[in-house]
Order: sequence, then structure tokens, then C-alpha cells
Amino acid sequence: MLRRKARRVQEDDDPLDAAQERRVRAVLALGGVPQADLPDGVQQVRLRLLERAAKGDEAPRDVSAWAAVVASNLAMDWHRAKRRQERVGERLASLRQLEHPSGEDTSVLSLAVAQGLDELPDQHRQVLVLRFFADLPVRGIAEELGIPEGTVKSRLHSAVRALRDRLHEDEVV
Repeated sequence: MLRRKARRVQEDDDPLDAAQERRVRAVLALGGVPQADLPDGVQQVRLRLLERAAKGDEAPRDVSAWAAVVASNLAMDWHRAKRRQERVGERLASLRQLEHPSGEDTSVLSLAVAQGLDELPDQHRQVLVLRFFADLPVRGIAEELGIPEGTVKSRLHSAVRALRDRLHEDEVV
């Protein structure tokens, strides 16, 4: 029902006019969001405006300014996610480069990680596997599991900490 209503609102009366959309694109681009991601950013702004309407919240006094602020926040979120991905990539690369472990060392590490995963609570193991082995973003995990992004982040933090502690405790890493 809500989707039909939102679709009808969007088809009949786009919450962003052409000038507002150009402004949102400009804010995203100036915020460093790649050209390929700009349409998604504009859609996110539209979606947030439609969600406000669906909740019954009053429309912003100045939609153009509100949309620009939301676009700016989205650009910051994009950079944070990118930095997080880079840090994870760097950490994984440094683990791989640590003394180029022999096949036996790699087997010991793999076994320790597998045992550590087995000891995690189901909820923590699930988000850890989806994030680092299936390479899903936090938002994707939240959508797939039907839980808030903050819950995914909290579970990931706890799971990584527990797994790290386990590997240090066993003196594997």
C-alpha cells in the first residue's frame, strides 16, 4: 500500500523539481561522490522526502535547502563507508603479508578462524560472514536480515572483537 502511494506520489508529483534535483546532484558531486553514484544519491534524497510524507511529517519549509543538507550528509556517509572499506582492505592485506605464512601457518590460522566463528553466537557469526565473506555492505545486511543498520554495526563490532580476542588468546595472531 505504502509503495503504491509513494509510487503514485512520485509519478504524479515528483517531490524534487528539476532545479532541486540539479542542486542535489551538484552537492553530491562537490562532496566527492563519483558520477556513477549520483543517481542513487538523488533517489536516496527523494526516498527520504517520501518517507517523511508517508509518516505524516510536515514537508520541509524549504525543500531545496533540506534536500541539499540530506545530499551533503549522504556524501559524508559515502566517504565514511569508503574509508572503512579501505581500512578493512589494508588490515586484510597486512594480515596476508605478515611473513608470507607457510601452508602450515595458513592452515593453523584457517582452523583457528573456523573454530572462533563456531564459538560466536549465531547472530554475530551471521553478520560477520555476510560482511566479510559474502562482502555485503552494512545496509545490505540490514535489509536482508530485516534489522536496523545500527544493530548490524553493533553485532559486527562485537563479533570482530570476540574473534580477535580468541585469536590472540590462542596466540594464532
